[in-house]
Amino acid sequence: MTTWYEGALAAFDTETTGVDVETDRIVSAAVVVQDAPGTRPRVSRWLVNPGVPVPEAATAVHGLTEDHLHRNGRWPAPVMYEIAEQLAEHAALGRPLVVMNAPFDLTLLDRELRRHRASSLDRWFESVPLRVLDPRVLDKHLDRYRKGRRTLTDLCAHYDVPLQDAHDAAADALAALDVVRAVGRRFAARLDRLSPTELHALQTNWHAAQARGLQAWFARSGSEETVCTDWPLRPELPAAA
Repeated sequence: MTTWYEGALAAFDTETTGVDVETDRIVSAAVVVQDAPGTRPRVSRWLVNPGVPVPEAATAVHGLTEDHLHRNGRWPAPVMYEIAEQLAEHAALGRPLVVMNAPFDLTLLDRELRRHRASSLDRWFESVPLRVLDPRVLDKHLDRYRKGRRTLTDLCAHYDVPLQDAHDAAADALAALDVVRAVGRRFAARLDRLSPTELHALQTNWHAAQARGLQAWFARSGSEETVCTDWPLRPELPAAA
């Protein structure tokens, strides 16, 4: 029987105007589908005119300028619909969705749907639940005592996964997908008996524990920063933009 990490997976990634999920906007996105390891991935890409200024700091990360997005990007409303529709289709087909640091990308998508479609991400998954595999949460739980950062670049280096064109949505999505497969193989003895549905539920608890640990570290460091324990989607805030 094929294990989930050797089977079909989809992956989702975004590039944005910044790091605030409540106010920042998606400027590009990609969904990558791979039916099995080593097979040719199928890639869907979106370029978005966010309708707001694109800070130079964001352009320095992903290379997408405000002028380029204004000339070549599409309006957000149809793009957000198409992305949500495609994610729902993959869920209906039984494909787990790989999302690196899922609460960031999925919450951004949810807020864009609310902003431009008067909808929400949850509405797309009322009949078929979303099953998310987050390489950051998985790696941090399964190898919790390893020192060092756990960005996508760090995880790719640790698991010997090639990452070309970092901060391109499609490249990052494919790399995250490959990292999840590598995590599955390395920790097969602990993961083989778990289905993606079971892993989704477990990651909810694992992420909460990880967030509480980070919150405690911030407190010891004198920082007032708040860490959200919700995964894979943050709850809507009353003052959300």
